[in-house]
Amino acid sequence: MSDLAPQLEWISRLVAFDTTSSKSNHALIEDVEAYLAEHGVESVRVSNDDGTKSNLYAVVGPQVEGGVVLSSHTDVVPVAGQDWDSDPFDVVEKDGKLFGRGVADMKSFSAIGLSLVPEMLKATLKRPLIFALSYDEEIGCLGAPRMISEITGKVPAPSAVIVGEPTSMQVIDGHKGIASFRVTVTGYTTHSSQTDRGVSAVEAAAKLITKVSNMRALRAKGADAGSPFDPPYSTMTVNVVRGGTQLNIMAGEAVFDWDLRVVPGDSPQDIIDEFTDFARGVEAEMRARSRDCRVDIEQMTNAPYLAPSAVNPAADLAKAITGQNSTGVVAYAAEAGQFQKAGFSTVICGPGSIDQAHQPNEFITLEQIHEGTIFMRKLIKRLSV
Repeated sequence: MSDLAPQLEWISRLVAFDTTSSKSNHALIEDVEAYLAEHGVESVRVSNDDGTKSNLYAVVGPQVEGGVVLSSHTDVVPVAGQDWDSDPFDVVEKDGKLFGRGVADMKSFSAIGLSLVPEMLKATLKRPLIFALSYDEEIGCLGAPRMISEITGKVPAPSAVIVGEPTSMQVIDGHKGIASFRVTVTGYTTHSSQTDRGVSAVEAAAKLITKVSNMRALRAKGADAGSPFDPPYSTMTVNVVRGGTQLNIMAGEAVFDWDLRVVPGDSPQDIIDEFTDFARGVEAEMRARSRDCRVDIEQMTNAPYLAPSAVNPAADLAKAITGQNSTGVVAYAAEAGQFQKAGFSTVICGPGSIDQAHQPNEFITLEQIHEGTIFMRKLIKRLSV
C-alpha cells in the first residue's frame, strides 16, 4: 500500500528504538520532540524521579478547549527468551504484515498520528489534537499519572481521550483495573530434622498462595452472568514464586508476586484488605514460634479500571468515526482508567490485535494500519470544522 509510506516509515522509526521498560525511552522522546519542533509544535517533557525516562505531550492546533488527546505508551515488553524469525527492532514486511516489537502494542498508533502532523497543520484545526506519550505502561501504568496531572492543569480541557491500544479498531469503553503485590515471608531457619524448632517460610507462603486462589474461586462462583468481561469476575493470580535454599534446611524466606484484575464495580481495597487480614493471621501463627517471623506486603502497582458509562462523549466520537453502533470491553488494563479517574471522557480504539501483543514475531496487518490512518484523518477533519 504505497499510500501508507509515511505511516510505515514512522512505524519503522519508532520500533527501531529499543524502549523495553527496563531501559530509558529518551532516544525515542528526543526524536519525536525534534520532529515536532521542525513543524513548529512545542512539546513538554514530564520526567520520572531520576530523570531516566520521560512522558511527552504536545498540542497541535489552537490552545482552546474541546480537543482530543491521542494517548499511547512508548515502552515495550522484553524480547529476551522469545524465538523471533527476524530482528525485533528492525521492522520486516511480509505477506501483508509488519513484524517487530511494538508494532501492535502500540507504536503503530503513535506512528500514524505523528506521520499525519503535516496534515493536521494544513487542516487549520479549530480544536487541537494532543499527543500524550508515556513511559512504563507495561510495568503497571506508572508513568502516565504525572503527565495526566500536567495536562489537567496546563492544557485547555479536552473533550475526549483516545487511548490507542490494539483493539482491531473496535471501540472499547471498559477495561479491568490492575494492582500487583510482592509478599515476602520471613521464617526461622533450622535443620529440616528439627521442624519443631523452625518455621518454614515456604510453607507459610503456600497458605497465602492458596488464599489468593481461594479468593479467585469464590468470585468465579459468584460471577455476574451478564457481565461483558471475560472472565466476568475479578481475578487474582500468583505468577512468580521463589524461596528456600536447600532441601534439608527449613526455608528462612519465601517471596511471591501476585496480581489483581478488578472488574468495574468491585472494590480493589476490599480484596486487598481480605488478603491482608488473612496474612496477619498467618503471621501471628508464625510469630508464636519465633518473634523474628513476619509477612511483609508491598503494593507495586495500582491502576484503576475504565468503567463503561451511558454518557461517554469519547466513545460517541469513536463510534461516529468508525460507524460502529456499540462498544466492548477488554480484560487487560490500560492507562484509560487513569484518564477517566482524572475526569476525562475516555475510550480505547487502536490498530492491531491484542492477540499479538507481547508475542514473538509480533505483527500488525497493513489493513489495520490503513484503517487506523483513515480513522485519524476523519478525526482531523472533524476537529477542523
